[in-house]
Amino acid sequence: MFSIFKKEINTFFASSIAYLVIGVFLLINGLFLWVFRGDFNILEAGFADLNAFFFITPWFFIFLIPAVTMRSFSDEMRLGTIEILKTKPITNWQIVLGKYASAVLLIVIALVPTIVYVYSILKLGNPVGNLDWGSTIGSYLGLVLLGAAFTSIGLFTSTLSSNQIIAFLIGVILSYLLFAGFDALQEIDFLGFDFLSSIGMRSHFESISRGVIDTRDVLYFVCVIYFFLALTKLNIDKK
Repeated sequence: MFSIFKKEINTFFASSIAYLVIGVFLLINGLFLWVFRGDFNILEAGFADLNAFFFITPWFFIFLIPAVTMRSFSDEMRLGTIEILKTKPITNWQIVLGKYASAVLLIVIALVPTIVYVYSILKLGNPVGNLDWGSTIGSYLGLVLLGAAFTSIGLFTSTLSSNQIIAFLIGVILSYLLFAGFDALQEIDFLGFDFLSSIGMRSHFESISRGVIDTRDVLYFVCVIYFFLALTKLNIDKK
């Protein structure tokens, strides 16, 4: 597993993938939070908090993470190296987990520079240092769990086609449906289902973001991650 993990990390940073992903993520967030005028601009909000950051980042993840994972197995299938990979003395689970761990690490690395936003809010607060640490830490944990879940989805969709664009589009659609699709269904009153929103990721992410770490929310993300990793492994077994 470690050899796969190391190979994927080297691939990310040897090419422009890692720098492009991190750069685009930080640039878009920076523009929305500090430059563009509007509801997300922290300087115009009148409140020294990071609610805008934690609101828009999941939507960026829906597009960003499938772009990171789309090549994971699509490239292997397109180049025919998946057969070579499977002949090595490692299990298919180790292959999947190695690729998964490297992609999750890249997402975490992309989040690390945003700690600067926390420092900025500390200085902008009145009084200085006035920050809801429980909500902030919970929101960061929620972003990591959400990113890890999107990564498992993206890894699964990369096994569906040798075409990276197709894998990317399926990943975006599936991530969007699991994040916001159930909330949309909940709003259709005639269905009469009051539990639909609790199936989607958004409600669990928002629950963790309040600063109260409920084991049910954490367990939900763990189950989603395992489910899609298991599907990924199943697809690899069939190749």
